[in-house]
Amino acid sequence: MPQEDHLQVKEKIISFIKARGPSLPVHIAKEINTSILFTSAFLSELISEKRLKISKLNVGNSSLYFIPGQESLLERFSQHLKSKEKEAFELLKQNKILIDYEQHPAIKVALREIKDFASPFKKDDQIYWKFFSVSDQDLIDKIKNKIPREIKKQSETLEKKPEINLEQEQKKPKSEIDLPLKTKNENLRSIIGLKKTHQKLSGKKEDKFFSKIKEFLSKSSIEILDIEGFSKNDAILRIKNKAGEEKLLIACNKKKIDEKDIINAYKKASKLKLSFAILSLGEPNKKLNEFIEAVKNLDGIKKIE
Repeated sequence: MPQEDHLQVKEKIISFIKARGPSLPVHIAKEINTSILFTSAFLSELISEKRLKISKLNVGNSSLYFIPGQESLLERFSQHLKSKEKEAFELLKQNKILIDYEQHPAIKVALREIKDFASPFKKDDQIYWKFFSVSDQDLIDKIKNKIPREIKKQSETLEKKPEINLEQEQKKPKSEIDLPLKTKNENLRSIIGLKKTHQKLSGKKEDKFFSKIKEFLSKSSIEILDIEGFSKNDAILRIKNKAGEEKLLIACNKKKIDEKDIINAYKKASKLKLSFAILSLGEPNKKLNEFIEAVKNLDGIKKIE
């Protein structure tokens, strides 16, 4: 394709998205009358030139392409978010700002997935989430009302330092002597889940782990109904398979699982009265496969009287 035609096609794409707003590659390909493959090449160039941006949100299996400044138009496509992501979106849209530690684990994970609409920031060692359309001034006004009550109380306590009667303190049994205010404050933060963190908001390993789970479930047409728990070591998900059956899925962030992992998964699923499945980053070893096969065919274990 001549250089002039190449530039004209890119300008045609820009004009189309300016008029239409965030668009899917299939619609752009139709507009410029070429294949998806060639269209993707043009879009990649425009992304590299920073003339276009790409959404984290998917419509079907495709991302949306939009011009910088059209971010607010992505809200039109919020109905394509998955159930928990949509719930997190609506919650954040309504409240404008959310404190991370106050949220249900499933909402915490979902907030990290809706990057087009949720922006994280830190204040007073707390992780907050801001709805994408909240202005800086609104943020300042709202954050004043969102400071956790526990932190306010702690600040008031530190300001009102009581006088210490040394004579009375010495008479107390060692186990009853009051802890210094600083230590009490740290204990309180620990109890209510306000521990200081020196880790990044979302570690690359954890992000990669959760992305692998989502990709596997998406390819298998399995829907995530809820998130019972999520950590760097495992994810406990309530899922629905193609047949519409609800199960508990335990995804282990390691290559080798053992009998202990299976027993723990069984206990978790039993509490919820669900059957369960296990995902891992590697194949089970021969010994474990033999154990699973043996249990499948086991009719029972009885004691000889």
